[in-house]
Amino acid sequence: MRRAHAQRGAALLLAMLTVTLVATFAATALWQQWRAVEVEQSERARSQSAWVLVGALDFSRFVLRLDGANNVDRLDEPWAVALQESRMSTFLGAENGVAQAGDEGLPEVFLSGSIIDLQSRMNVANLVGSDGQLIGKQMAAFKRLFELLGLPEAEFMTMAENLGRASQKQVDGDADVPLLPQRFEQLAWLGLSPSTLRVLEPYVTVLPQAATAINLYTASAQVIAASIEGVDLASAQMLVQARNQKSWNTVQDFATFLDRVGLLPESEYAVRSSFFEINGRLRMEGTVVSERSLVKRGTGRNPPVTTIWRERVAGDRQP
Repeated sequence: MRRAHAQRGAALLLAMLTVTLVATFAATALWQQWRAVEVEQSERARSQSAWVLVGALDFSRFVLRLDGANNVDRLDEPWAVALQESRMSTFLGAENGVAQAGDEGLPEVFLSGSIIDLQSRMNVANLVGSDGQLIGKQMAAFKRLFELLGLPEAEFMTMAENLGRASQKQVDGDADVPLLPQRFEQLAWLGLSPSTLRVLEPYVTVLPQAATAINLYTASAQVIAASIEGVDLASAQMLVQARNQKSWNTVQDFATFLDRVGLLPESEYAVRSSFFEINGRLRMEGTVVSERSLVKRGTGRNPPVTTIWRERVAGDRQP
């Protein structure tokens, strides 16, 4: 009798173990299938987001190309107006300027972006001449900028020395040349701290071409005051206010206002720009993709706009 009970107990235990194993395998298979579906959906969303951002970049280049017919680049022009986060269906489903219904069931897609004139900022590449030597006039301008922003001059001197040393090795053909920064955040390689980079970002850039001119129509008061010797911040702020109401077409118009006639060479200052940064951000079904591009616009009435580099990240880009 006891043996029969033991056998029934063992059989029941074996059945319970079998059911547990089958349930575990089924749950594992279901989880793997769900995971595969989630990965596929995520990859599809990222791929679709990337294609939309490519289209946004092409449209931004088209806007800059159309604007190339103008002789000046100002902050009140269409390219300078940032696109706040907007639902894409309001654009794609519009007819005669009126949004249409019928997008039920489609994923929510939101797009935002901006175009920044990088010649509104001081180019770090301007610090070094073609011979690899640091340029005294540019050094003084950057020192004034650091002073205006309350940043430690010691960090600037460290950055300039490292930049000059690396540039000189490059000119001399030294095989042991450190990689020079190609983007603003890479200035940390030259000794700038993260806190200094955060303060500097609206005023400084790194462009692939040295001796780029500062656009006086788009530069901030801090950049104008730092780059033009003898101009204080108050005078620069007056210029920023005045340029919004004036129709100046040449650098000398700005020089006349600042009482610096003949002191603003057109090799260092301009009213038209060539380098722009295009930022795009797309949010779709919980997926966020951000993209940043550097473009260069040529000359002429219908100038080409060339993409120099593109950077895409999943999520919001951290400066």
